[in-house]
Amino acid sequence: MRKTTDKSHRKHGQIVVRRAPGKATEAILQYGPLRLRAAIGRSGITSFKREGDGATPRAPMRLISAYRRGDRMGAVATGLPMQRIRKDMLWCDAPGHPAYNRPVSAPFAASHETLMRKDRLYDVCIVMDWNVRSRRRGCGSAIFFHIARADYAPTEGCVALSPTDMRRLLPYLTDQTVLTVL
Repeated sequence: MRKTTDKSHRKHGQIVVRRAPGKATEAILQYGPLRLRAAIGRSGITSFKREGDGATPRAPMRLISAYRRGDRMGAVATGLPMQRIRKDMLWCDAPGHPAYNRPVSAPFAASHETLMRKDRLYDVCIVMDWNVRSRRRGCGSAIFFHIARADYAPTEGCVALSPTDMRRLLPYLTDQTVLTVL
């Protein structure tokens, strides 16, 4: 029997996120045998995501690419395409703008998120395929997988891990990894 080395036959990692029992804004993230504490949206999980609702979408989302704060995070081992964040990097969250749910550069007049935040939330910021490859206006933007606040305070709809857990998980992630929120 011949061994295959074709990468398409390898199983890619699957991440599952489930709401933590009794906690609407916290979750348990599972990757293989790992179980990690995570923060989710201030409105919990929804099957009907809308811009600004504060909910984490219930869906499978492929990890597309990542950003990192080079001044705070040294080299990061990961299989994801990763860019170092610059001061002019933004993410458009204005549903009426042609660049809705896309990276943009400053100066930018429409509503947006700044990727180089003063807090540490986007020290590692992974873009998940929620409303990115197939966009629908008003169905949610900037749904990222990023660093959690120290107290695991709710996100605006993203999934967030502690810096230690994110570093632990990053080496296993690729652009074929799917994060599924149940």
